[in-house]
Amino acid sequence: MIYPFRVVGMGLGGLPVATVLHELQASWLAWASVALGCLVWPHAAYLLAAGSADPIRAEKRNLLVDSAIAGALVPMVHFNVLPSTLLITLTTVDKLSTGFRRLWLHSLPALILGGAASAALLGTGFSPLTSMPVMLACLPMLLIHMIAVSIGRYRLIRKVTEQNRELDRLRRIDTLTGLSRRGAWEEQAQQVLASRRAGRQDCMLLIDVDRFKLINDRHGHGAGDATLRELAEQMRRVMRPQDHLGRRGGDEFAILLPDTTREQALAIAERLRCQVERIRLADYPDVCPTVSIGMAVVPAAPAHLGHWLERADSALYRAKNAGRNAVMA
Repeated sequence: MIYPFRVVGMGLGGLPVATVLHELQASWLAWASVALGCLVWPHAAYLLAAGSADPIRAEKRNLLVDSAIAGALVPMVHFNVLPSTLLITLTTVDKLSTGFRRLWLHSLPALILGGAASAALLGTGFSPLTSMPVMLACLPMLLIHMIAVSIGRYRLIRKVTEQNRELDRLRRIDTLTGLSRRGAWEEQAQQVLASRRAGRQDCMLLIDVDRFKLINDRHGHGAGDATLRELAEQMRRVMRPQDHLGRRGGDEFAILLPDTTREQALAIAERLRCQVERIRLADYPDVCPTVSIGMAVVPAAPAHLGHWLERADSALYRAKNAGRNAVMA
C-alpha cells in the first residue's frame, strides 16, 4: 500500500527541489543526491520491505529513511520557504497516515539528522524567498499527494468497515448451521417482546435433537455436524419469513414465531418434527435423527425473556419424558 504513495510523493517532491537547484545552479552531486532520494529510493524501499522476514518492521525503517531524505533536501534548497515547509509537513502527515503509533515523533530525529548530514556534505545557504516557478512546481506535490493520501485513507476506511461488518456477521451467525447465535437470537426475542401489542400472540419453540450424544459416539462428530446442518436446513424450509431461528448451543435450537396462535405454532412444530424424521444423510445412512420440541405461548405480561424460555424448556422436558420425537406445549 505504501509503495505507490512513496513513488508519487517522492517524485512530486523532487520537482520543486529540482526547480530550486536549477535556480541555484547546484553541483552535480546535489542533483545526483536528489535523483537517488526521489527516484531510486522508493523502488529500493519496496525491495527491502518485500524481501524482509519482517516486512512491517522493515517498512517502519523505510519510513524513517523517508524523513531523513526529506530533511536532507531542505538544506539543498537553501531553506526555500514553500518547498521546505511542504517537504517537512507532508512527510510528517505520511507518518500519521500509516497508523503506526508515534512514528511521526520518532521520525523527527531522522529528519534533523538528514538535514545536518546534507548540510555537512553538500553545504548550504539561506535563500528563503520562493519564486513563481518554484511555487508552480510545488502545486503538484501539494494537490496530487494530498489527493492520493485521501484516496488511500478512504480505501483503508472502506476495508476496515467491511471487516467490521464481517466480524459482526460472524458474531451473530453460527458458522455450522448458518442460523443466529444465541446472543443474536436473544436480541431478536427481546425486540419481539418490546414490540408486542395488545391481543397479539407470540410463540416460541425449543428444539433438541434426540440422543445426539449417541450419534456422535457411534458415528463420529462428522455425523453430528451433518445432522445439525440438515436440521437447520429443514427448519428454514418449514418456517416462515417472519420467524426467527437460532442455535442456542450444542444440539438445542430455538424459534420465535411472532403473531402466531397456539394452534398455529403446534402445527408448525409438528410439521418440522415430521420433516426431521425423514432426514437421511448421504454420508451417514445409518443416522436417523429425531427431535423433541417444546412450545410456549408468550405470557401476557412477561417480566423477562427467561420466563418465556423456562416455559418452553418445561414443555421440551415433557416431550423428552414422553418418549422423545414429540411436540409438547
